[in-house]
Amino acid sequence: MAATRQNAYYVQGNTVRKVRPDREVTQKPKKKVNNSVRRNRDRAKHMDAGYVLFLGLALVATGMILVYYIGLQSDITNSVKHISTLESQLNDLKVANEENYSRISSSVDLEEIRRIAIQELGMQYAQEGQIVSFASENSDYVKQMAEIPKQD
Repeated sequence: MAATRQNAYYVQGNTVRKVRPDREVTQKPKKKVNNSVRRNRDRAKHMDAGYVLFLGLALVATGMILVYYIGLQSDITNSVKHISTLESQLNDLKVANEENYSRISSSVDLEEIRRIAIQELGMQYAQEGQIVSFASENSDYVKQMAEIPKQD
């Protein structure tokens, strides 16, 4: 009854007032192991040549795959850097092209061209009936391959 009363004792709070171990911790007795089990355990602890060779080959294969993977990653990184360099060069060329085009467009004086064409080259404006219209697939120009037929 004393043991029951001792287990029924309740400590309030978050600290223990007295430490009274109820029982000592005892180690479990070792079971006797069968000789075949002991031999299997001893064999499992030691690695034979085949197992070491297998592990070595697996390690070499893993290393080779890793080196190949890192090489591919490096190639991809270099390609991306090269592409970005080419894109920036393309953008620079586009900007330079647009600047040159606007500079050339602004430097053309159409009145001066008309004056030179009429006064120095003797050109004239077209008369009524001299202008012939053609339907063209390409709206940029028409290439004359034969005589132009006269329209009535």
